[in-house]
Amino acid sequence: MRRCFPDIRAAIALLAAAVLLVGPAQAQPTPQTLTVSPDGPIRTISKAIKQARPGAHITVRPGTYREPTIVIETPGLTLEGTGRPVIDGEEDRQLIHVRADSVTIRGLDLRNVGTSFTEDRAAIKVEQSRGCVIENNRLDNAFFGIWIGKSEGCRIAGNELQAYQDRESMAGNGIQLWYSRDMTIENNTVRGHRDGIYFEFVEESTVTNNHSEDNLRYGLHFMYSDHCRYENNLFRENGAGVAVMFTRHVEMIGNRFVRNWGSAAYGLLLKDIYDSTISGNEFIENTIGVYSENSTRVEVTGNTFRNNGWGAKVLANSQDNLFAQNNFIGNSFDVTTNSQQNPNTFRGNYWSAYTGYDLDRDGVGDVPYRPVRLFAYLIEKNEPSIILMRSLFVDLLDAAERVVPTITPETLVDARPSMHRLPLRP
Repeated sequence: MRRCFPDIRAAIALLAAAVLLVGPAQAQPTPQTLTVSPDGPIRTISKAIKQARPGAHITVRPGTYREPTIVIETPGLTLEGTGRPVIDGEEDRQLIHVRADSVTIRGLDLRNVGTSFTEDRAAIKVEQSRGCVIENNRLDNAFFGIWIGKSEGCRIAGNELQAYQDRESMAGNGIQLWYSRDMTIENNTVRGHRDGIYFEFVEESTVTNNHSEDNLRYGLHFMYSDHCRYENNLFRENGAGVAVMFTRHVEMIGNRFVRNWGSAAYGLLLKDIYDSTISGNEFIENTIGVYSENSTRVEVTGNTFRNNGWGAKVLANSQDNLFAQNNFIGNSFDVTTNSQQNPNTFRGNYWSAYTGYDLDRDGVGDVPYRPVRLFAYLIEKNEPSIILMRSLFVDLLDAAERVVPTITPETLVDARPSMHRLPLRP
């Protein structure tokens, strides 16, 4: 038994040495923390950033900070305000410029970014960054609000953006993304900018639960941005509604397009869109609910078109599109086109203007419905004729065309119209 003691003592010594060697390797260094305050040792945000190491956390105390553009080139840095500190650009300069990965900006009140005709001056500009987070900030009176270019995997969430210009030429976009991918834009409110949300050359990104309203041009405007998803957003009372252009594989699900009125305003403008889905949306009180130009293989299903001037305006160069199981309720014109040909399919929609019958009570009208009124077709050719809209002459004209269709597209017909409103979003 005594011969065992040296062996045990040796084992304990080896174990202790291993703990001493492994322990420090596993220990995590404490992140550097810095505090900025109007009366503390660090009184400017730029000074704190110069002292910051990668991964540092900078807390900004309440106060108003007026300083040159704050440049962040330290990766992993978090800049967080407590009690809503204000960074004021005095309508003269950009506020924050990020050129590093994994930067977080949170809880700041960013104000007064001046208009510029030579640069995209923004409250927050991010370039060539991965994994940035911009959340829970207020941006007031900014030229561009949040501008992100050539970046990947960033999240923009819970921000409030408000601008006040009354001319498009004097206003920038609220949230603008350019040449980026895998971006998340969620729970933001954008008002008063040129375009509320603007995408160009953006891929595989999502826009969810945002409110974009009272913007001078489009609530949402994107071009050349494939494989993106837009879900549960509200686009209301924007100058020209929403425009999606030159894009493939778009999903627009569960959004609301409300009261976008004007001579060139649309709930949703589709131009050169391919292989996309528009489902579960509401188009309410717009000049035109959906306007389709040169768009192909777009499925428009399960939507509600209510009280619009035109529910859907589908030009002849839009082909192989499907309109199915939608509700068309109380629109001045449900559907119109500019051609006597119809290369699209309408099937199983509910039309509040349908007056057919259902003798076998299967819920499907026995008489096909032709949603294009002759008067709508005439307006497309001669817009001033709209002043006759409520006249007896127009009613007689439409009735005659329904009996013997000669001018409206003979093949633009819903052969199985629903007799009852479909159970979609109210």
